[in-house]
Amino acid sequence: MDRETREARGESAMTAPAAGQGAQPRPSLTQADAVAMIVGIVIGVGIFRAPSIVAGNAASEGIFLALWFAGGVISLVGALCYAELGSAYPNAGGEYFFLRRAYGDWLGFLFAWARMTVIQTGAIAAIAFVVGDYATQILPLGAKSSALYAALAVVLITWLNITGTTESKWLQNILALVLALSILGVVVAGISATPPAAAAAPAVADKTAPLFSGLALIFILLTYGGWNEAAYLTAEMRDTRRGIVRALIIGILIITVLYLLLNYAYLNALGLAGMRESKAVATDLMKVTWGAAGAFVLGAAVITAALSTLNATIFTGARTNYALGRDFALFGFLGKWHERGAPVNALLLQGAIALLLVLLASFTPDGFQTMVAYTAPAFWLFFLVTGISLFVLRRQPPVNAEPFRVPLYPVTPILFCAMCAYMLYSSFNYAMSLDPGSIGAIVGIAMLCAGIPVMLVARGTQRQSK
Repeated sequence: MDRETREARGESAMTAPAAGQGAQPRPSLTQADAVAMIVGIVIGVGIFRAPSIVAGNAASEGIFLALWFAGGVISLVGALCYAELGSAYPNAGGEYFFLRRAYGDWLGFLFAWARMTVIQTGAIAAIAFVVGDYATQILPLGAKSSALYAALAVVLITWLNITGTTESKWLQNILALVLALSILGVVVAGISATPPAAAAAPAVADKTAPLFSGLALIFILLTYGGWNEAAYLTAEMRDTRRGIVRALIIGILIITVLYLLLNYAYLNALGLAGMRESKAVATDLMKVTWGAAGAFVLGAAVITAALSTLNATIFTGARTNYALGRDFALFGFLGKWHERGAPVNALLLQGAIALLLVLLASFTPDGFQTMVAYTAPAFWLFFLVTGISLFVLRRQPPVNAEPFRVPLYPVTPILFCAMCAYMLYSSFNYAMSLDPGSIGAIVGIAMLCAGIPVMLVARGTQRQSK
């Protein structure tokens, strides 16, 4: 299908009435279905790695737990904004579609470029380092053990996606069950543990010291990440106007309670000081409570769950790159679908970039932290402009006749945009810090900026191809 035809169809989809022509999302999801999907999308392996970093950036146990609660509140505010966008303009392209409609092709391209080179590939590398950190606890491979395991995970899961063997629902369901059992095991073990006296965090002597750093919220909100995709369920819910609000509130409430229980379990078993020293906090908790055998079983379970998360991230990222190849001639090689049933070129390019990022992070003190720093500025920049797009798109007629409207407009989206701006500032501030891991953020910002000249070339190529 040529570009003109695709654009015409896209425009038709945008302007069609609710009863419209062509395929439309079917309202088949119940409120319970939506809650289950929201919880399943958001909860990932970040909760097994991020808490130790957050503990190192919080002044006390009370502040530590309060920050995780705040993460749930912030996520709910953002999810409500995305619910309106997804309900008013249902489209599989998500932010890519919203940004193109609100600002034009140029910002849509920059978002797609950021996902291909920074956001999605950085997330792949970060998750791979979770695999590496926990695998190292079981079988260390030397000084670069985590990076070696991370690279192996990227290669393995990319290869499985190319062969098409990872698309089976039963496999993903089994791995999701492993994740759920892992969380339950950690909660039970941690809450039942008797904390040693040494586990208590020392009092903060400096009264002028900040209660927490922006870095703490960066990792907390990373762990809550995924609600932006869950909000797209609005187009398929039976009762969009009421059901989506209830589903989002219930879903994020469940997630917040689980995260608070998990972090309380970590604190109870290890204390804030013990968490700060850990790179595999769940494994260390199990060592304290159930001994080496429990730590081994939990470590293996976390690795399995991390591979599941890695598979989903690689799977969805490649399809975004495929869409970029279909829309822009410069990246036409990415828009080819192999007879095996996979976008092979998109998978190979994505895997190559992720491996380069693993190599970069291997020269820093903490690969996971470096990769989060790499993705954070671009991540929050596009969250911010997407939040602003809500104000822009409010002036346009929605596709759906009766879309969900965010409550307390314009206060709610203003709060969301303000928080995104703060997180963007925190990300840039961290990029300029003296921490060696900040090289990830600096490279990420540079890669995002590189998208501007690439965009100009891509637009020139588009004009020549017409």
